[in-house]
Amino acid sequence: MQKRQPEPIDAGYVASLHALGRRCGLDHIGIAPAAVMERARDALVSRKQAGLSDSMEFTYRNPNRSTDPMRAVGGAKAMVVAARSYVLAEPPLPEGPYASVARYAWVDHYEPLRFGLQNIVSKLRADGYRAVAFADDNSVVDREAAWLAGLGWFGKNANVLLPGSGSFFVLGSVITDAPLPVALEPVADGCGTCRRCIDGCPTAAIVAPGVVDAGRCLAWLLQRPGVFPRQFRVALGNRIYGCDECQVVCPPTVRFERRKPVNESRHVQAYVSLVELLEATDDELLQSYGRWYLADRNPIWLRRNALIALGNAGSADDARVVVLLARYLEHGEPMLRAHAVWAAAQLGCYHMLPATDADPIVADELESVRS
Repeated sequence: MQKRQPEPIDAGYVASLHALGRRCGLDHIGIAPAAVMERARDALVSRKQAGLSDSMEFTYRNPNRSTDPMRAVGGAKAMVVAARSYVLAEPPLPEGPYASVARYAWVDHYEPLRFGLQNIVSKLRADGYRAVAFADDNSVVDREAAWLAGLGWFGKNANVLLPGSGSFFVLGSVITDAPLPVALEPVADGCGTCRRCIDGCPTAAIVAPGVVDAGRCLAWLLQRPGVFPRQFRVALGNRIYGCDECQVVCPPTVRFERRKPVNESRHVQAYVSLVELLEATDDELLQSYGRWYLADRNPIWLRRNALIALGNAGSADDARVVVLLARYLEHGEPMLRAHAVWAAAQLGCYHMLPATDADPIVADELESVRS
């Protein structure tokens, strides 16, 4: 059978890809070259060498792969890069000890993003081209691809800001061997002298314009396994997954959030009951929050985060909180006992603390709260 000849690429074909993406829920589309992203590669390598990536892996794990689209799709010539807004109406904070969730995780925004990308993949394949979609994937540095596609500029908070729309978007790409015309020049910087994100970061994690120290970034620290750094626990507040602070103070993002119409019928998970979370079984936690990134798929890190949030948002006058503290102070897992020690001390419940603990992590926490 004779191999089908690919459809010719012209302005009309490109317009059809844009129209298809919009019909399938993608808000912005641009086209980037499928060449090695040298700038991103240099940044990944230099920041990792400087210790700014902390223990984060993701695209830092293999910069040579994550910055080369042709590693993902042989013979690639272009990347169709898409952005989908995750702006939703914020529900009121319920009464009681509740934790907050970053906006991008209120609902699964990647599912509709992938749907839109997959429709573009289907069209390109039907027209005789190779194409593969990537979203929330370590294979591609999404933000650099979006910048190269002319979707936006890099803000001082290291997010890509779309002109007139800000940064509340999830990003994804379709890598293809179709010879699509790419963006001719990047979007001009729109931050100017503004530094609200730098000044507004609770832990001073933005150490230079566009450069984030992951070891100080609350969004990463909530995902990183191990003991949560003591010096950042109060700054964490009631956050349990992600941090929006450098975005909610950004003028373009704020303006877009205020005017964008919201049409969302799904359940919005903006807040989580700390009592219910800390009472839940591992299976229940994975069922409710399994779409979040949990190191090794282990709910222990979600419980750890919840104990810190409980220390910041709970009350010693709440009987449910006291019962939970007592339970976790005797928990079989030392990591959870240690963070329960901090939470109890934070709420002034020193009388609940054990005199000693055989585990060094817990013993160190007891010494810290008593010093």
